[in-house]
Amino acid sequence: MADYVIVTDSTADLPSEVYSRMGVEVVPMEFIMGDTVYQHYADAREMGFEEFYTRVKAGEKVSTTQINYYTYEQVFLPILEAGKDIIYICFSSGLSGTYQGSRLAAEDLLEKFPERKISCIDSLCASIGEGLLVYRAALLQKSGMGFEELEKWVYDNRLRSCHWFVVDDLEHLRQGGRISAAQAILGTALNVKPMLSVDDDGQLVPVIKLRGTRKIMDTFCRKIETDGDHVEEQTVIIGHAGAPVMAAQLETVLKERGLIKDAIITDIGPIIGAHVGAGMFALVFMGKRNLGR
Repeated sequence: MADYVIVTDSTADLPSEVYSRMGVEVVPMEFIMGDTVYQHYADAREMGFEEFYTRVKAGEKVSTTQINYYTYEQVFLPILEAGKDIIYICFSSGLSGTYQGSRLAAEDLLEKFPERKISCIDSLCASIGEGLLVYRAALLQKSGMGFEELEKWVYDNRLRSCHWFVVDDLEHLRQGGRISAAQAILGTALNVKPMLSVDDDGQLVPVIKLRGTRKIMDTFCRKIETDGDHVEEQTVIIGHAGAPVMAAQLETVLKERGLIKDAIITDIGPIIGAHVGAGMFALVFMGKRNLGR
């Protein structure tokens, strides 16, 4: 049995059953909708994905907060008390202060448990890009990889997680400063969808503008063909923000063209959904390097 536990946060957006099967612990994150503060857990116990995106489509505003010390303590403390070490793979420092907050919590807890180890790793990834890194790390842990070797693997491979996101709601990108008001209005009128990636600093960046479902699907396929590293042998991850039909269509296209072995389809949670809006769908896979960065 491994003497360490892999921990991530709920922005990794993997299905709850995957976390359970792989033995990964998840730190919940807060979002605020209306006058209510919710904790987003992997199983969406406080607000389901369908309800969240229905309310987003209706125009309700959402904000998010960073993970506080108490929340880290609630997850980390039982692991340390059980005599196990922690590898925490966290949300990109380019999009949140999560990484810095986790280091402060870890330093404090290690004063109480000096014999234990906590490695907080900035994934430089977002959403299912972080999730793919966590998933691959958990597979290696199950194969018997030790703490230091896995820690090194995560650092060495975090820039290989290739993220490609297509956003449907341009107004959310405008509110986040990713595009101008004029670009949002024109893009909506012309039915143009931006495809985004994540750069070396872990920040979202627009890469290309696409029009039409076929063009979008063809571009996802081309990205796998040009950027992927033996993707036909991988389990890739497809995520969607209230767009299950588009996610299923993407999986079908990728399999029909013989580009992937298998796919995990998952819901994008409220933490990411608050910033990209409803309708977004995404593909991540491991490449030699994320050439979209």
